[in-house]
Amino acid sequence: MPVNDTLGTWSQLFMLLAAMTYLVSFVAFAWDMAAHSRVLGARQARDREQALVGAGAPPAAGRGTERAALAGEVADDEMRYTGGRRPAARVAVAVMALAFVVHAAAVLARAVAAGRVPWGNMYEFCTTGALVVAGVYLVALVRRDLRFVGTLVTGLVIIMLCAATIGFPTPVGPLQPALQSWWLVIHVSIAVAASGVFTLTFAMAVLQLLQTRRERALLAGEQPGAAFLRMVPSARALEDLSFRLNAVGFAFWTFTLAAGAIWAEQAWGRYWGWDTKEVWTFVIWVVYAAYMHARATRGWTGSRSAWLSIVGYLCVIFNFTVVNTVFPGLHSYSGL
Repeated sequence: MPVNDTLGTWSQLFMLLAAMTYLVSFVAFAWDMAAHSRVLGARQARDREQALVGAGAPPAAGRGTERAALAGEVADDEMRYTGGRRPAARVAVAVMALAFVVHAAAVLARAVAAGRVPWGNMYEFCTTGALVVAGVYLVALVRRDLRFVGTLVTGLVIIMLCAATIGFPTPVGPLQPALQSWWLVIHVSIAVAASGVFTLTFAMAVLQLLQTRRERALLAGEQPGAAFLRMVPSARALEDLSFRLNAVGFAFWTFTLAAGAIWAEQAWGRYWGWDTKEVWTFVIWVVYAAYMHARATRGWTGSRSAWLSIVGYLCVIFNFTVVNTVFPGLHSYSGL
């Protein structure tokens, strides 16, 4: 099928427009964090004054004391929408949804221009991966109030689009023979979905570490700083949700590993050949398997589980950047 260069050019323009729209959303999310944290700070100060005026006997030590100390300093652990006025957040979500539509049009145009699925090289993988990250986040917003992580998510999406357009610019073209298989659709699409979930849990793990440090300062009676974290749920709530999402991502990655082995047998006559890409895909699986096992059975909660989640995501980034572009092997399909 001939390549449609004109449509490919339009795809690049739409991709640039999507990146600029995501940037507007990023600014709006940051504005919301700054403005709403000030409102929460003033409200918390008033509540503290009222509590001091009407204080009776001091509360008994224990978990109830912790909750009382953190009251007003962290968001609702259920992450429910409260209906409070947050115009900047509404604008941020609306603009991000618009950016997602433009982004999807760019990816679809690339697919039509090439006459195939749009993830045959690093440029296409980064742009499609960024689309999945944004899509996973927008879907999650339907169920939970995750606007507190919007700055990190939109920032990561912008970085992925910049990496694609600046670091891995690749003209529209046909697939290499080894990639001309339906397993490309199955294997890579699930890998992209898993990466999108891991991106969201990475952002939540970073916030968990920051919130853990802030909670310790609050319980010690110190000035916590980082006022924007008033909009973020407790570290425990972030950890619990991150664990559930990582379980989904781990299931996707397990299927990715198995599907890759089946495809390798069809393409190269063996299920496993210790290719660099294969090794690092397995390394990622091992890291997240260790995270799941340690969190579920060994009691690795708190900062240790957050760091394991972060290490796993850094392995994902290494696998899809350095391994694809630096190390030679059968998986060298970056198009550079």
